[in-house]
Amino acid sequence: MRIDYHTHHFRCGHAVGTLEEYIESAIAKGMEQIGLSDHMPLLHVDPETYYPEMAMPIAELPAYVEECLRLQEKYKDEIQVRVGLEGDYIEGYEEQIEKIVTGYPWDYVIGSVHFLGTWDITDFRQVHHWEGKNIIKVYEQYYDAVRKAAASGLYDYIGHIDAIKRFGYRPEEDTTALENAALRTVAEHGLAIELNAAGIHTAAKEMYPSRRMLEQAYALGVPVTYGSDAHHPDRIGQKGSEARDMLKSVGFSKLATFKRRKRDMISL
Repeated sequence: MRIDYHTHHFRCGHAVGTLEEYIESAIAKGMEQIGLSDHMPLLHVDPETYYPEMAMPIAELPAYVEECLRLQEKYKDEIQVRVGLEGDYIEGYEEQIEKIVTGYPWDYVIGSVHFLGTWDITDFRQVHHWEGKNIIKVYEQYYDAVRKAAASGLYDYIGHIDAIKRFGYRPEEDTTALENAALRTVAEHGLAIELNAAGIHTAAKEMYPSRRMLEQAYALGVPVTYGSDAHHPDRIGQKGSEARDMLKSVGFSKLATFKRRKRDMISL
């Protein structure tokens, strides 16, 4: 894989390694582009009393961007470094998110749904929230948030679009209509999605999204990029060959890349 647009580092609290170590790992693996995209600071919960090590503190955000820009210049002759952010979509906090999205010179912003209210559905420490829940109702709430994220105008692509499956909770009911509606909203608003390799290492045992959703994205003309979701420098480009083969088998021949909030397609 020639690119990797979804990475994290020590500032978020649950990843290891410096930004420079991720860049050097990408160079060692022969990549042409590396996206730095750590988690947006928490806005809707108190970081002092919420679960620890969820995202970078708001005070760290300027330093994060400054370091990204410095490294972008330092390594410009070796690899194209893209300055990004994984920006949680939180309904009701669009104004605060917009200030962060417009306040820095991002190359791209990933729109990810981790939270349903104050429940982070991707946090292993919060799996107990599934207890007693009507699973299909949770899926409906999740995909409603995905559609709102896609329609918000805040993001360049949607991250791990079916991350709701991470811990293996799947409803008996068919979720195809929910997934297709989310993809149609992505298509209607001109966004891309990512093929996120990290799902393979979870109870879901497959990438985000599923092959079926990838096929539907292809049918709708939704562009796709690739992200390892690496939380360790060694994970840069993880499962890249498998991701490339899957995309090609579905019919994709190009990957979405981003610079200064503009999308460009490169050959897969």
